Amino acid sequence: MGVNLKELVSPIKKEVDLKTFSGKVIAIDAYNILYQFLATIRQRDGTPLMDAYGNVTSHLNGLFYRTINFLENGIKPVYVFDGRPPELKKTEILKRLQIKEEASKKYIRALQRGDLEEARIYAQQTSRLTSTMVDDAKELLTYMGVPWIQAPAEGEAQAAYMTRKGDAWASGSQDYDSLLFGSVRLVRNLGITGKRKLPRKNVYIEVRPEIIVLEDLLRYHGIDRERLVYIALFLGTDYNPEGVKGIGVKKALNIIKEAKTNDAIVKILEKHLDVDPRKIIEIFLNPTVTDDYKISWNNPDGDKIREFLVERHQFSPERVNNALDRALKAYTSLFRQTTLESWFG
Repeated sequence: MGVNLKELVSPIKKEVDLKTFSGKVIAIDAYNILYQFLATIRQRDGTPLMDAYGNVTSHLNGLFYRTINFLENGIKPVYVFDGRPPELKKTEILKRLQIKEEASKKYIRALQRGDLEEARIYAQQTSRLTSTMVDDAKELLTYMGVPWIQAPAEGEAQAAYMTRKGDAWASGSQDYDSLLFGSVRLVRNLGITGKRKLPRKNVYIEVRPEIIVLEDLLRYHGIDRERLVYIALFLGTDYNPEGVKGIGVKKALNIIKEAKTNDAIVKILEKHLDVDPRKIIEIFLNPTVTDDYKISWNNPDGDKIREFLVERHQFSPERVNNALDRALKAYTSLFRQTTLESWFG
């Protein structure tokens, strides 16, 4: 779920169009966007898309068509997959599993009542990303000629590191944790741009990408990145989900600004947290990342994509072929004409 910094970033975030990122490399948190696809690409009763063998394909549907949409807008996507999570995240992972179990029960009860709207809401909370689904996503990206990177730990941390190295212009994720990991820029809503229906209302809203520049955020609030991490600990992160009771964004910011030293802030956190705040601070400020990666884009392999999506997972041949035509056109018009220098610039 990540830390909720919405109130903190609201004054400096900017809504833009996808074309804003034309020519830019975006390091996308793969697990984050795949979960978005699993949650949003469903049938009316909340059932995910599946092939004839009962394998969930919602994530592949979103990954294939949304990635082509990125390419058509000149975006150079790089998908970064999670590795082994830090030990401190185990509690949050178990909590999420419990939430999914409870949502599954509520989903079944909603279906029994015939309340399809409520059933769909609960169904979205039951999404699970298995190792097989992750492997399928990587295989599809390989056939599409789109690079992906295996992070040693948190995908967000690896993506943030890539922005600091200059290998990516921004991170792509819904979670604000990317900023805590030091991402130069965070782009949100990449996987859900367009018209979206509000739950329980016959109202549609236009969701647009958002850019949050870390330097602008820190300057606006008069803090540095380390103190941004302290604020997050007060609010609650994946490593201390409960945060500090009674402390919201404004109060946390005041505590941070009034404290004379960082040690003074840490001592306050130590009194209220049941985990060592220094360990969490270390995860954000010095995360486990790797330099062992290469980034390159290649023309999609149409035959392998058709075999994978149409023959193995029963995607519509016509839709896949049309999408492939769009992908090839995007590579030809937007990628081959760029110089090697601008490609990696």
